Amino acid sequence: MARFGRQAKRPHGFCIKMTAVGVLGLCFIFVWSVFSSSSSLTTQRESFDDIGEPVSENTKATNFGTPTKRKEPEKREELSKEDKKLKVETDLVEKVGKKVNGSATVSPTLQHSKRKDRKEAVNKKKLKHKENEKKGTQVSGNSEDEESRKEKEVQEDEEEEEVVVIDGKEQGLDREAEVDIDTEGRIDLVESVDDESEEKLEDESGESKRRGSTRKVKGPLFDPKAHYNWKLCSTRSKHNYIPCIDIEIGAGKLHSYRHTERSCPRTPLMCLIPLPHEGYGSPVQWPQSKMQILYKNVAHPKLAAYIKQHSWLMEAGEYLTFPQNQSEFGGGVLHYLESIEEMVPDIEWGKNIRLVLDIGCSDSRFGNSLLDKEVLTLSLGLKDDLVDLAQVTLERGFPAVVSPFSRRRLPFPSGVFDAIHCGGCSVPWHSNGGRLILEMNRILRPGGYFILSSKHDSIEDEEAMTKLTASICWNILAHKTDEVNEVDVKIYQKPESNEIYGLRRRKNPPLCKENENPDAAWYVPMKTCLHTIPSAIEERGTEWPEEWPKRLESYPDWLNNKEKLVADTKHWKSIIDKSYLNGMGIDWSTIRNVMDMKAIYGGFAAALSQQKVWVMNVVPVHAPDTLPIIFERGLVGIYHDWCESFGTYPRTYDLLHADHLFSRLKNRCKQPVSIIVEMDRVLRPGGWMIMRDKVDILNPLEEILRSLHWEIRMTYAEAKEGILCAQKTTWRP
Repeated sequence: MARFGRQAKRPHGFCIKMTAVGVLGLCFIFVWSVFSSSSSLTTQRESFDDIGEPVSENTKATNFGTPTKRKEPEKREELSKEDKKLKVETDLVEKVGKKVNGSATVSPTLQHSKRKDRKEAVNKKKLKHKENEKKGTQVSGNSEDEESRKEKEVQEDEEEEEVVVIDGKEQGLDREAEVDIDTEGRIDLVESVDDESEEKLEDESGESKRRGSTRKVKGPLFDPKAHYNWKLCSTRSKHNYIPCIDIEIGAGKLHSYRHTERSCPRTPLMCLIPLPHEGYGSPVQWPQSKMQILYKNVAHPKLAAYIKQHSWLMEAGEYLTFPQNQSEFGGGVLHYLESIEEMVPDIEWGKNIRLVLDIGCSDSRFGNSLLDKEVLTLSLGLKDDLVDLAQVTLERGFPAVVSPFSRRRLPFPSGVFDAIHCGGCSVPWHSNGGRLILEMNRILRPGGYFILSSKHDSIEDEEAMTKLTASICWNILAHKTDEVNEVDVKIYQKPESNEIYGLRRRKNPPLCKENENPDAAWYVPMKTCLHTIPSAIEERGTEWPEEWPKRLESYPDWLNNKEKLVADTKHWKSIIDKSYLNGMGIDWSTIRNVMDMKAIYGGFAAALSQQKVWVMNVVPVHAPDTLPIIFERGLVGIYHDWCESFGTYPRTYDLLHADHLFSRLKNRCKQPVSIIVEMDRVLRPGGWMIMRDKVDILNPLEEILRSLHWEIRMTYAEAKEGILCAQKTTWRP
């Protein structure tokens, strides 16, 4: 140290050190500029507007049958990824219709993609990325090239995104793993390693594209080498098991009970739900199912005792019948509905009232009678409904879903139901600060109606309910004791504007904060606050929708990009008319309950509106929030995360439709194969599944369905897009 100090005092030693510091500083600035310029090409995704973007029918579709020359990159990137997908599908469906119609059997098979082709595509992508980097400094006035470049970067970010924040809850996305199922049905997860996929994570400058500590999924979505040995589930709920709603208890305790909140098992369900021990028969077809269903299909230990106490359902041989002149309401459900219209003339069933939420599944004749008036009623089966009347409702062919109703919000957006009905549902509305009634206020449309009928209300409960509804400014339009039906009916109306909230003496419950999203509904706790009512014309909820059926094809002022909705409707109408109704070999007389597993604007359900079916439109929680648009059109839907089990009974649906569902789930689900097991659970024996996706996903998926002993009815592919149609059999190991 002393020697160094003596040298530092010398003039030439000080100059040498200053020169070295300057050189190092220049090197640091040079390296920083290089890395910052290369990293500027990466953009973080802020929206999902490009997902599900339809293309109009009159746009020329890509012809995969004839080879084409390689075009310039700028021209190939003018269309978004979703536009190209819909063009391919429209052209593909037309070819399917031509080849399938009139033929006794369908023999085309899915084209298998090869590893060599994938490597060539990766190399081309890298070369193209280098060319874009070289041209990056020269592109300044070409808006089309800039737009296409941003579009591509957004699409790449979407494929690599692994951590998604859903309604304030961060979802950790696990890497994909191979599946090895032993003879006991357990799952062993072995991490797959793909060096080629790892190389894709690095850009040309060597900078990682991974955000935070996340990593891109390695390997294919479904391992083509995996072997599956399926076994029956040994759950105590047996044939009525709902994984995220039923909880299994140890020996010596209760067999099973319902969660007070939704809670899914740690390990995905990888076993098959058995059929009822007494035997299962094909469901009675619609419309005969409105009057009778097979008793064995819905048998439940407590159902027999419930039948003896209620005259609106009777056991007749092997059937469970519903007498036409019997109802939970003494004077009949028709008299009950007419009395409601008399009490409030503004309520016009089937016109301004199209969507109704029925809390509890007691007498499904309520939804049956409203259906005759063009009203779509969704029954909410509560967690403590031990009689499983929601299953009876679904077996009859009426919409229903099972969900706990205690501390978390229901999986619906805000302000979508025209009316909510509670007929003797025994819900403690005034408990816990009135959070349950505040949840009803959230999902009820501004100006919507809450209809409450009960037979034996205590004075304390009635006073508490009156005080609660007054605190949230619900106007009681009518209060009448119906002596014929022997029920006390009250009809409330939600305010249409925020002015009345300012007139409250006590600001309890308070108004919600401005940053509180009223549409956030997946695993979000109920809030004890009032959401403000939309007031600007560009906001949803300021105007009541058109009368049915005009609202199906009407496009409100608050809706952006109306062209997308119009194109989506035309797109699905063309597909269903040309292929689904005639070209798949499906007997539509056996189809009543339908689920669209990845609905966008409800175009699939709208195209089936003339058929004798109802469609549950499922909007995945990681996709753009288009569910309010679906409700605005007079259709019903729900939020759901397909990495978990759906809230319904086994053997619920007659047809499942999945349009590019799995290609959007690669970076989300811990075990994608469990989604196939869930589809097998909710689909009834003899039910159908139509799947549209990439060929490299449908190929291994076909083998998985074969291992489940499903019958592959049709497979068809052109280039990278394909269609798979399969039917579930009654086979069980």
